Amino acid sequence: MLFSDPAFLFCFLPIVLTLHSLLPRPCRNLILLAASLFFYAWGDSRQMVVILLSIGINYWLGLKMDQLSEERHRRLLMKIAVAFNIGMLIVFKYTNFLFASLVDLLGLHGSVEYAPQIELPIGISFYTFQALSYVIDVYRRQVEPQRRLRNLALYIASFPQLIAGPIVRYSDVQRQIVDRVVNFHQFRRGIERFIIGLGKKMIIANTAAEIADAVFAMQGSELSTADAWLGAFAYTVQIYFDFSGYTDMAIGIGLMLGFRFAENFNYPYIAKSITEFWRRWHISLSTWFRDYLYIPLGGNRRGPFRTYFNLMVVFMLCGLWHGASWTFLAWGIVQGLFLILERVGFGKVLKKMGPLAHVYTMLVVMFAWVIFRADTLSQALAFGQVMWGAGGNWDLSPALQTALTRYHLLVLGFSVIAAMPIGPALVSQARRLSERRPRLRPFFRPALEMIQFTGIQLQFAWCVCLVFSSTYNPFIYFRF
Repeated sequence: MLFSDPAFLFCFLPIVLTLHSLLPRPCRNLILLAASLFFYAWGDSRQMVVILLSIGINYWLGLKMDQLSEERHRRLLMKIAVAFNIGMLIVFKYTNFLFASLVDLLGLHGSVEYAPQIELPIGISFYTFQALSYVIDVYRRQVEPQRRLRNLALYIASFPQLIAGPIVRYSDVQRQIVDRVVNFHQFRRGIERFIIGLGKKMIIANTAAEIADAVFAMQGSELSTADAWLGAFAYTVQIYFDFSGYTDMAIGIGLMLGFRFAENFNYPYIAKSITEFWRRWHISLSTWFRDYLYIPLGGNRRGPFRTYFNLMVVFMLCGLWHGASWTFLAWGIVQGLFLILERVGFGKVLKKMGPLAHVYTMLVVMFAWVIFRADTLSQALAFGQVMWGAGGNWDLSPALQTALTRYHLLVLGFSVIAAMPIGPALVSQARRLSERRPRLRPFFRPALEMIQFTGIQLQFAWCVCLVFSSTYNPFIYFRF
């Protein structure tokens, strides 16, 4: 069940919000926990035991760690906690990949009668990282262990961010789990934020995905250079608006339930370096790797070469976190290499390049997304070669000319505007104008609210039409 499914929009979410608002506070966490487990079971009932095991073991580890007084015993238990959670990821996410890679390495194709077929539990990367941050913070004495199993279960399995993030720190929500208040203003902001995210997903991301899927389904020999660039651009649009759209919906649902989740995206496509891009893209993941891997490895405190090594390790693992494939590992290596390049000295050059720095950044990002989207490294290489003119043909293929409608062109064009902070800039400019002209002040706020209200209503109506009229609603996080 996705946030953009009719069953979620018009049945599950209204029921949960109604029960959460009407029932007394002591019952709210139980309702949310039951709803979250039902939400997860609806999409992956056969893997319920995995998330329940994660909840139970991490709950016990947190309590036991707090009871121990000797540092060596606490450190041992922390290592066990890390080994358990990482082990869960390896078993359920990487066993198939590791086995297939070993068969390829040893040249055993055709001689192996059995191959593991372990199903990937939905959202395991997200809730495992949340559980890991909890037990590590308990070990560091940065948070008190949660003594109520149902409260920790709600933190790990909470449905708003369960399957697509953001990665929420326990320290950010521990008080909100115990005591939270929802007022009308916050609830309204939550609805608006959810509809904005739904629009990003249904209107922009799904439209771009139709073009991206059509291009990436073509063989390298069938692609023209124009096809390849259009496909790379469409996927660049899709992954940002899909991912940030789900984040907006999660933040919106959280606001409606009394939770305040941290922002996860900050207009990453306006970045003028890969370093800046990663300060703006998937902030919860990049800060997680910074706090729980990069800094413990030594960060930038042990000289430049150790810093470069740490960066490469972090981004190789970041790539593999996204999926068990050589393409994800290669994507992480590309990100790490360009981050190192900018640290070596190219970052200083970028500051002098003006608009060309943004062009450089987007070219790197788009090419990296090609690797990320491709099924194999050979497909990514062939796609990249065509992008850079290997085919020499700048005409769209007939199949793509048929698929690319005016509606697609309109949405893809609008996505460029939506990826920039133009809306907030216009609101800020209007406010400054009203401050300079006192006569406008009484009319500014009502006019602004009316424009926002009308825009939100029209966007929701558009999304509802798409929800019921379209059967194309891809879920790109199944590998996470």
